[in-house]
Amino acid sequence: MIDLMLAKDMNAVANLWEPDGIAEFPFAAGSSPRVLRGREEVRAYLGHYPDLMDMKKVAALTVRPTDQTDTIVVEWTATGRTVATSRPYRMDYIVVLTVRCGLIALYRDYWSPLSAAAAAGMPAGAIDSLERKIS
Repeated sequence: MIDLMLAKDMNAVANLWEPDGIAEFPFAAGSSPRVLRGREEVRAYLGHYPDLMDMKKVAALTVRPTDQTDTIVVEWTATGRTVATSRPYRMDYIVVLTVRCGLIALYRDYWSPLSAAAAAGMPAGAIDSLERKIS
């Protein structure tokens, strides 16, 4: 999946999901969806990602097995640039991934809305204000 994301082939990334697979974003904020139901919702969500973020590299990747044979925990760091601002970004992710018959059944992505806002070019003062409200 990461190789396909780096290649910016979001259609192929979406094809990794089961037709009724779920993507969850428990820390999503604002207008970002918390749940995507089914491959086609995942496809629609990912379709414009390359227009927003230009992921260049995965700087760290750790895969941790769980006691469930179909589930792993993946920690990874993406680096690249924000398309709108050309500013560099770095995003850390923790994903709990459950696979059935070689396709993603459940993808639970614990990304940081504050890091995403910073990557998108939100002014530092606004981010600091949000962090104080959350703390």
